[in-house]
Amino acid sequence: MTTRTTAPTTLCQAFQATAAKYPDRVALRTPDDSVTYTWRAYADKVRTLTAGLAGLGVKPGDTVGLMLTNRPEFHLVDTAAMHAGAAAFSIYNSLTAEQITYVLGNAGNKVMICEEQFVPVLQKAIPGTAVEKLVCVDGHPEGTITLDELEAAADPSFDFDATWQAVEPSDLLTLIYTSGTTGPPKGVELTHANLIAEIEATAPILNPGPDDRLVSYLPDAHIANRWGAHYTSIHTGMQITTLDDLKQAIAVLPTVRPTMFGAVPQVWYKLKGAIDKTLADEPSPVKKKLALWSIDVGRKRARLMSDGKPVPKVLELQHALADKLVLSAIRKKLGLDQVRAAVTGAAAISPEVLEFVLALGIPCSEVWGMSETSAVVTLNRPDAIRIGTVGQPVDGVEIKIAEDGELLVRGPLLMKGYRNDPEKTAETIDAAGWLHTGDIAEIDADGYVKLIDRKKELIVNAAGKNMSPTNIEGALRAACPMLGGAVAIGNDRPYNVALLALDPDALAAFAAEHGLTGAHEELVQNPLVVEAVDKAVQVANSKLARVEQIKKYKLLPNIWEPSGDELTPTMKLKRKPIDAKYAEEIDKLYEKN
Repeated sequence: MTTRTTAPTTLCQAFQATAAKYPDRVALRTPDDSVTYTWRAYADKVRTLTAGLAGLGVKPGDTVGLMLTNRPEFHLVDTAAMHAGAAAFSIYNSLTAEQITYVLGNAGNKVMICEEQFVPVLQKAIPGTAVEKLVCVDGHPEGTITLDELEAAADPSFDFDATWQAVEPSDLLTLIYTSGTTGPPKGVELTHANLIAEIEATAPILNPGPDDRLVSYLPDAHIANRWGAHYTSIHTGMQITTLDDLKQAIAVLPTVRPTMFGAVPQVWYKLKGAIDKTLADEPSPVKKKLALWSIDVGRKRARLMSDGKPVPKVLELQHALADKLVLSAIRKKLGLDQVRAAVTGAAAISPEVLEFVLALGIPCSEVWGMSETSAVVTLNRPDAIRIGTVGQPVDGVEIKIAEDGELLVRGPLLMKGYRNDPEKTAETIDAAGWLHTGDIAEIDADGYVKLIDRKKELIVNAAGKNMSPTNIEGALRAACPMLGGAVAIGNDRPYNVALLALDPDALAAFAAEHGLTGAHEELVQNPLVVEAVDKAVQVANSKLARVEQIKKYKLLPNIWEPSGDELTPTMKLKRKPIDAKYAEEIDKLYEKN
């Protein structure tokens, strides 16, 4: 073990220093504490697992594949791989065997670590790849070895300390496979130096430390969770509670009471929807009126602060009363009463919903970044949040707007490149070191970045008007908590239309509330459901410019699932496949009545 005397230059150094500094603090746990690891136990396990990986033939420069839900074992084996000088990478659990085969072929890993539930799909995917060993963390299906057997495979002569100390900042730390909205996923190569730079750029703003608690529930295959819930914990000693079911994220918060919380917009939409429903069902007119007044006061204050305007003393007094009587109770009920920093990212959030979250007193900062930039590039400082922007660049990063409006980024956060694809790497990072993000953006006088939309996804209608489909879709999602998917269409068309898919859980809750029965496909056609969606579309349209408004829409009977035809594993829209799959439905929306 080492103690930190100088800033670490690799995540191995960071881990060893953190484990030495906080040996008896809990590093990893499950919500019910059925599994817990102190930093000392975490470090001891990493030592034996690293030796086991080496015993299986894992060498410095190799890759190790992971297909796991969010559980303590992910952190153990990922950290062990980096100490072996290898790069661990995660696979989205929703990928098909064919998609997995492609990823494993690109990664070239000989060892794959998984859960028993994923063994069947992996055994279909592995033939023809380099994978020789399949390690199962929670069972022993035929053709696999257990974690105990992995540890037993260690060579007694393996020098653990010499191996991790030989890791260089320029060595590969991980591969992040992009979710593939425009084709097969690309393997983003990130080094130890990349993630150290990312942590050092964001830590002074978010101030994570050993007293902080965070729930890890988003996919570890995504750079956001890898940075926020794994590498940052290794660097700072932050405690991680792993949750293996994303759908339980909101439910588990009151038992964890995190001090830091990260979420994608869908989580915030569901949170707002749950609060709206609770208020709608409140039987006491007095309590309901007080709650609505309190949230409205919170909104006014949040908007003034966002706009950089002074908050009148009367409003501050009203807010203090609203917070004491209502807002603090809502935060406590949600389990977010101790949160001092929250972030939303991976996709644009509706400004209306973000304003609502801020009104509750949850300091939620919208951020922006990419896998190719090691996660966060721009970040709203918690004490200077500007709604409708993704904040200002973190230290050490340069940004600028190209002549065509595209946002460019340069700095130590930029990836090493796309794995085995120098051509695409050269297309993305130019000779001057600028990464071309594909996002159209604006930068205001204070350095705040406002994203317009993806460069290739802007709607240009028949009259030549440019519009952001993301803005339109955000308005729809904010107005209708039942939506699981929404895509705005209008390119080269006279007006905009939309395809809407309902979230099965939200639809089931609506059905239970209204005494409706039937399968998902039947409920979608129920007059009460149709009426609720239609009202929501009207509300959304009232928030949009006339040219942006949805003139017609189609409520689809099917469910849009991550990694399906319509959505990537990170819930981004696959616009071209959607256009192709629903061409007939789209054409009908443009037929004259």
